[in-house]
Amino acid sequence: MRESFDAVIVGGGPAGASCAVWLRRLGLAPLLVEAGAGLGGLARDNPFRDDWIAVLPGATGRQVAANIEASVRGAGVAVRLGAPALAAAATPGGFEVALAGGPAVRGRTLVIASGVRPRGFGREAGPLPGVLVGPGAAVAEQDFSGRSVAILGGGDNAFENHAYVLERGARLAHVYARTVRAQRQWVARVPEADLRVGPYRADPRGRTVDGKPYDIMLVFYGWEPRAEFADPLGLRRDARGFVWTDPATACTSLPGVYAVGEVARRMHPCVVTSLADGVVAAKAIQARLEAGAAG
Repeated sequence: MRESFDAVIVGGGPAGASCAVWLRRLGLAPLLVEAGAGLGGLARDNPFRDDWIAVLPGATGRQVAANIEASVRGAGVAVRLGAPALAAAATPGGFEVALAGGPAVRGRTLVIASGVRPRGFGREAGPLPGVLVGPGAAVAEQDFSGRSVAILGGGDNAFENHAYVLERGARLAHVYARTVRAQRQWVARVPEADLRVGPYRADPRGRTVDGKPYDIMLVFYGWEPRAEFADPLGLRRDARGFVWTDPATACTSLPGVYAVGEVARRMHPCVVTSLADGVVAAKAIQARLEAGAAG
C-alpha cells in the first residue's frame, strides 16, 4: 500500500522547501521530493556571494542551500532525494506521482516546485566542449587565462560575466545580444567595442559567432521551466511553457495542484520571492484541507 501525504511537493529549492516547512509546522504531513542529491535548488550550484538577501548578507548560494536543507530537516519534513518525478496523475481523493527508482507517492494535494533550467541550443545538442550554458559553478571553475570568450545573451548574466571573465585573465570578451534586457548599471560596464547588438549566427560546435572563432562560449539565453512530469495533468501554461497560477493562492488551473517559484514565472524570481511563494501555497493548502475536513 502506497503511503499518502497531505501534499506531495516536487522540487527541493527555496519555493518547495518553504512550502514544505510551513505545511509541517502548520501540523500537516508534506512529502518533499527532489531529483538531485540534496536540497537547495539552483543555489547548490552557485559558489558566489549574494548581497541581495536582506537576512543573509554575504552568504554564498551554497550556504543558502545548506540553510534550506537545515530548515527542512529541523522541521521534520519527510524527504525523498535522488527521486526524479516521472509523471503525475489525478486520482480519487488527490494525486499520484510516479518516481524514478521507487514506488509512486500519493498526496491530497500536489505542489509543482521543480524550477527552471538554463536555455541553451536545445537539449538534443547535449554538452559541448568549451560551451558553458547558464551561470553557476561551471563558470567559476573555468580557467579563462589568455582565452578569447564569446558571451551570448542580452540579460544581466551576460553583461555581469563580461567583467567576471576579464578579471580572471581572459584575453578578450565580446557580448553578443540580439536585444539588450540587462540593467543599465551592467550595460554601462561593457565597452562599446566589446558589445555587438543585433542578429548573429552562433555555431556552438565550432565555437564561432558570425564566423569569428573563440576559445570559450558562455550562453545566457535565460530559463525554461522543468515540469514535464506534470504534462499529463493538462495544466494551463503560458506561451513559454510556464505554469499559470492564481497569484492569491498559487493554485493552478486544476484545483488541488499548486505551482510555486520560477516554474510559475514569478515577478522578480529569486530566493526571496520563491520563499514567499511557498508560504502562499502552504496557507492555501491548509485552508483547502481544513475546509474539506469541516465539510
